[in-house]
Amino acid sequence: MADTGMKSAYELAMERLQKKDADAGVERREVTDTQRAAIAEIRNFYEAKFAELEVLHQGRLRQLVDPAERDVRMEEYRRDRERLSSERDAKIEKARQ
Repeated sequence: MADTGMKSAYELAMERLQKKDADAGVERREVTDTQRAAIAEIRNFYEAKFAELEVLHQGRLRQLVDPAERDVRMEEYRRDRERLSSERDAKIEKARQ
């Protein structure tokens, strides 16, 4: 299959990455419709969790005046978002397998 014309930087980068994966023995599998539905459900669930967390966080911040307490709440918020992101990513990876 001879490609005619110039390729974009994106196409060249994708070809390099595919070759690198092939050399490393990484197998590419297509995601089934069932897996797509499960992944979409997981993402929707966690988007709702993120929205809930954001609303609660903003409500708490409005009540705080002490900068030290605000910093503590910001750190808790950051940790909660990271935890939810990790959970979401783990569940998505599990759904793909």
